[in-house]
Amino acid sequence: MQSLYRLKESPSQTAGPYVHIGCVPNFCGIGGVYEEDLGTSMVNEKTKGERIKVSGTVYDGTGTPLKDALIEIWQADADGLYPSPEETRGTADPNFTGFGRKAGDYQTGEWVFETVKPGAVPFPDGRMMAPHITLWIVARGINIGLQTRMYFPDEAEANAKDPILTRIEHQNRVPTLIAEKTGDGAYRFDIYLQGENETVFFDI
Repeated sequence: MQSLYRLKESPSQTAGPYVHIGCVPNFCGIGGVYEEDLGTSMVNEKTKGERIKVSGTVYDGTGTPLKDALIEIWQADADGLYPSPEETRGTADPNFTGFGRKAGDYQTGEWVFETVKPGAVPFPDGRMMAPHITLWIVARGINIGLQTRMYFPDEAEANAKDPILTRIEHQNRVPTLIAEKTGDGAYRFDIYLQGENETVFFDI
Protein backbone atom coordinates (compact mmCIF):
# COMPACT_ATOMS: atom_id res chain seq x y z
CA MET A 1 0.00 0.00 0.00
CA GLN A 2 1.26 3.48 -0.90
CA SER A 3 2.37 5.64 1.98
CA LEU A 4 0.26 8.75 2.46
CA TYR A 5 3.45 10.77 2.90
CA ARG A 6 5.03 9.80 -0.43
CA LEU A 7 3.13 12.27 -2.56
CA LYS A 8 2.24 15.61 -1.02
CA GLU A 9 -0.21 18.18 -2.30
CA SER A 10 1.30 20.76 -4.66
CA PRO A 11 1.15 24.38 -3.50
CA SER A 12 -1.79 26.27 -5.00
CA GLN A 13 -1.97 29.66 -6.65
CA THR A 14 -5.29 31.35 -7.38
CA ALA A 15 -4.14 33.76 -10.08
CA GLY A 16 -0.38 33.95 -10.07
CA PRO A 17 2.39 33.75 -10.98
CA TYR A 18 0.93 31.98 -14.01
CA VAL A 19 -1.22 34.96 -15.04
CA HIS A 20 1.92 37.04 -15.51
CA ILE A 21 3.85 34.27 -17.23
CA GLY A 22 1.04 33.73 -19.71
CA CYS A 23 -0.12 37.33 -20.21
CA VAL A 24 3.03 39.43 -19.88
CA PRO A 25 5.98 37.08 -20.47
CA ASN A 26 8.38 39.87 -21.50
CA PHE A 27 7.61 41.71 -18.27
CA CYS A 28 8.53 38.50 -16.44
CA GLY A 29 11.83 38.25 -18.30
CA ILE A 30 10.66 35.48 -20.63
CA GLY A 31 11.74 36.55 -24.11
CA GLY A 32 11.06 35.01 -27.49
CA VAL A 33 7.33 34.41 -27.00
CA TYR A 34 6.07 37.76 -28.32
CA GLU A 35 8.01 40.72 -29.67
CA GLU A 36 6.20 42.74 -27.02
CA ASP A 37 3.49 41.81 -24.54
CA LEU A 38 -0.06 42.17 -25.82
CA GLY A 39 -1.53 45.50 -24.74
CA THR A 40 1.80 47.18 -24.02
CA SER A 41 1.39 49.85 -26.73
CA MET A 42 -1.99 51.47 -27.30
CA VAL A 43 -0.92 54.46 -29.39
CA ASN A 44 1.55 55.41 -32.10
CA GLU A 45 2.70 58.67 -33.67
CA LYS A 46 -0.47 58.85 -35.82
CA THR A 47 -3.04 58.31 -33.07
CA LYS A 48 -5.62 61.11 -32.86
CA GLY A 49 -6.62 62.83 -29.64
CA GLU A 50 -5.15 64.17 -26.41
CA ARG A 51 -2.34 61.99 -25.12
CA ILE A 52 -2.68 61.10 -21.46
CA LYS A 53 -0.90 58.96 -18.90
CA VAL A 54 -2.95 56.99 -16.38
CA SER A 55 -1.22 55.48 -13.38
CA GLY A 56 -2.26 53.89 -10.13
CA THR A 57 -1.77 51.19 -7.53
CA VAL A 58 -4.07 48.44 -6.27
CA TYR A 59 -4.32 48.35 -2.45
CA ASP A 60 -5.64 45.56 -0.22
CA GLY A 61 -7.82 46.02 2.86
CA THR A 62 -4.85 46.96 5.04
CA GLY A 63 -3.69 49.69 2.66
CA THR A 64 -0.78 47.58 1.41
CA PRO A 65 0.03 47.80 -2.31
CA LEU A 66 -0.52 44.61 -4.29
CA LYS A 67 2.74 44.00 -6.11
CA ASP A 68 1.45 41.25 -8.38
CA ALA A 69 -1.67 42.90 -9.81
CA LEU A 70 -2.41 42.70 -13.53
CA ILE A 71 -4.58 45.44 -15.05
CA GLU A 72 -6.38 45.49 -18.39
CA ILE A 73 -8.17 48.53 -19.77
CA TRP A 74 -10.70 48.96 -22.56
CA GLN A 75 -11.83 52.34 -23.85
CA ALA A 76 -13.19 54.33 -26.76
CA ASP A 77 -10.96 56.47 -28.96
CA ALA A 78 -10.90 60.27 -28.91
CA ASP A 79 -14.14 60.38 -30.95
CA GLY A 80 -15.96 57.99 -28.64
CA LEU A 81 -15.68 55.02 -31.03
CA TYR A 82 -14.62 51.50 -30.09
CA PRO A 83 -12.35 49.41 -32.34
CA SER A 84 -15.03 46.74 -32.69
CA PRO A 85 -16.95 45.22 -35.63
CA GLU A 86 -20.10 46.01 -33.63
CA GLU A 87 -19.39 49.76 -33.75
CA THR A 88 -22.11 51.23 -35.97
CA ARG A 89 -21.46 54.97 -35.58
CA GLY A 90 -18.32 55.15 -37.66
CA THR A 91 -14.81 53.80 -38.02
CA ALA A 92 -12.60 53.92 -34.95
CA ASP A 93 -9.08 55.31 -35.16
CA PRO A 94 -6.99 52.56 -36.83
CA ASN A 95 -3.93 53.84 -34.99
CA PHE A 96 -5.45 53.22 -31.57
CA THR A 97 -5.94 49.74 -30.08
CA GLY A 98 -8.48 50.62 -27.38
CA PHE A 99 -7.00 47.82 -25.25
CA GLY A 100 -4.12 47.86 -22.81
CA ARG A 101 -2.58 45.38 -20.38
CA LYS A 102 0.02 46.16 -17.73
CA ALA A 103 1.42 44.48 -14.66
CA GLY A 104 2.13 46.42 -11.50
CA ASP A 105 5.76 47.11 -10.70
CA TYR A 106 7.16 44.29 -8.57
CA GLN A 107 8.66 46.77 -6.09
CA THR A 108 5.95 49.44 -5.81
CA GLY A 109 2.84 47.88 -7.33
CA GLU A 110 2.35 50.91 -9.61
CA TRP A 111 1.02 50.44 -13.15
CA VAL A 112 1.06 53.00 -15.97
CA PHE A 113 -0.81 53.29 -19.28
CA GLU A 114 -0.04 55.75 -22.07
CA THR A 115 -3.24 56.29 -24.02
CA VAL A 116 -5.61 59.02 -25.25
CA LYS A 117 -8.49 60.66 -23.48
CA PRO A 118 -11.64 58.87 -24.65
CA GLY A 119 -14.67 60.61 -26.06
CA ALA A 120 -18.22 60.26 -24.75
CA VAL A 121 -20.14 57.17 -25.89
CA PRO A 122 -23.90 56.58 -26.10
CA PHE A 123 -25.89 54.60 -23.56
CA PRO A 124 -28.54 52.20 -24.98
CA ASP A 125 -31.35 54.62 -24.12
CA GLY A 126 -29.75 57.46 -26.10
CA ARG A 127 -28.11 59.33 -23.23
CA MET A 128 -24.37 59.91 -23.40
CA MET A 129 -21.92 58.30 -21.00
CA ALA A 130 -19.16 60.56 -19.74
CA PRO A 131 -15.64 59.81 -21.00
CA HIS A 132 -14.35 56.83 -19.04
CA ILE A 133 -11.96 53.90 -19.06
CA THR A 134 -13.04 50.38 -18.07
CA LEU A 135 -10.57 48.41 -15.93
CA TRP A 136 -10.24 44.70 -15.14
CA ILE A 137 -8.08 43.68 -12.18
CA VAL A 138 -6.63 40.29 -11.27
CA ALA A 139 -4.03 39.32 -8.71
CA ARG A 140 -3.10 36.47 -6.41
CA GLY A 141 -6.10 35.87 -4.15
CA ILE A 142 -8.63 37.34 -6.60
CA ASN A 143 -10.47 34.34 -8.01
CA ILE A 144 -12.73 36.31 -10.36
CA GLY A 145 -11.46 39.42 -12.12
CA LEU A 146 -12.83 42.70 -10.77
CA GLN A 147 -14.46 45.25 -13.09
CA THR A 148 -14.54 48.98 -12.46
CA ARG A 149 -14.43 52.29 -14.29
CA MET A 150 -12.30 55.41 -14.17
CA TYR A 151 -13.91 58.78 -14.89
CA PHE A 152 -12.16 62.12 -15.38
CA PRO A 153 -12.22 64.95 -12.81
CA ASP A 154 -12.28 67.59 -15.54
CA GLU A 155 -15.59 66.24 -16.93
CA ALA A 156 -17.76 67.26 -13.98
CA GLU A 157 -20.80 68.23 -16.07
CA ALA A 158 -20.74 64.99 -18.07
CA ASN A 159 -20.12 62.94 -14.92
CA ALA A 160 -23.17 64.50 -13.23
CA LYS A 161 -25.37 63.20 -16.08
CA ASP A 162 -23.66 59.87 -16.63
CA PRO A 163 -26.27 57.06 -16.57
CA ILE A 164 -23.95 54.73 -14.67
CA LEU A 165 -22.66 57.15 -12.05
CA THR A 166 -26.14 58.48 -11.34
CA ARG A 167 -27.40 54.92 -10.84
CA ILE A 168 -25.04 54.18 -7.95
CA GLU A 169 -27.20 53.94 -4.84
CA HIS A 170 -24.66 55.38 -2.40
CA GLN A 171 -23.61 58.57 -4.15
CA ASN A 172 -20.94 59.24 -1.52
CA ARG A 173 -18.96 56.41 -3.15
CA VAL A 174 -18.94 57.95 -6.62
CA PRO A 175 -15.61 59.73 -5.92
CA THR A 176 -13.93 56.30 -5.80
CA LEU A 177 -14.48 56.19 -9.57
CA ILE A 178 -13.06 59.64 -10.29
CA ALA A 179 -9.36 59.89 -11.08
CA GLU A 180 -7.09 62.59 -9.68
CA LYS A 181 -5.45 64.94 -12.15
CA THR A 182 -1.79 65.10 -11.20
CA GLY A 183 -0.41 67.16 -14.07
CA ASP A 184 -0.85 68.15 -17.70
CA GLY A 185 -2.36 65.04 -19.27
CA ALA A 186 -1.58 62.93 -16.20
CA TYR A 187 -4.18 61.14 -14.08
CA ARG A 188 -3.91 58.88 -11.07
CA PHE A 189 -6.47 56.21 -10.25
CA ASP A 190 -5.74 54.12 -7.18
CA ILE A 191 -7.92 51.04 -6.63
CA TYR A 192 -8.88 49.89 -3.13
CA LEU A 193 -10.14 46.34 -2.78
CA GLN A 194 -11.58 46.80 0.73
CA GLY A 195 -11.81 49.34 3.51
CA GLU A 196 -13.07 52.87 3.94
CA ASN A 197 -12.11 53.95 0.42
CA GLU A 198 -13.19 50.71 -1.30
CA THR A 199 -13.57 51.25 -5.04
CA VAL A 200 -16.98 50.61 -6.60
CA PHE A 201 -16.84 47.39 -8.61
CA PHE A 202 -19.36 46.25 -11.20
CA ASP A 203 -21.05 42.86 -11.43
CA ILE A 204 -20.53 42.18 -15.15
